Amino acid sequence: MQVPADTRLAEELVDDDVVEMANLTTAQTGVPGTIFISTAMGGHGPRVKYFLQPGRSQPSFSVAIADVPTIVANSLPVRVVRQVSPQVIDWVSRNKDALLDFWYHGDTWTQPEVNDFIQKLQRVSRPGFDRSAPPGAKRRGAESHAVG
Repeated sequence: MQVPADTRLAEELVDDDVVEMANLTTAQTGVPGTIFISTAMGGHGPRVKYFLQPGRSQPSFSVAIADVPTIVANSLPVRVVRQVSPQVIDWVSRNKDALLDFWYHGDTWTQPEVNDFIQKLQRVSRPGFDRSAPPGAKRRGAESHAVG
């Protein structure tokens, strides 16, 4: 599958004046990793971004918010996309109407309205899937080292 490279979030945020956004966690979505949602931004249609680790300069893939969500850009390793994209696409499908409402109208919402919207998003569930860390994430050892 050939898709263009995903634009770094830092580049997309340069030209936008007002953007509501949130980095949603595994606990909120059921998808291991972070899903970035926002109001309208960039020169493209409605989409969400998936990150192994959140951050403006981190690699990601984007999924169009549509009747048939598809990957529209990617800068993550293909193995990560193959492993996680079905869950991200499922999550977008379940929440399409709410995500589109946020994309087009969320910039007029109050913080309590944004919080309520996020709370109402449906999680995906994958029985037997280990959600302790996103795929490809570096696991830290159990040891702690005092700095002193």
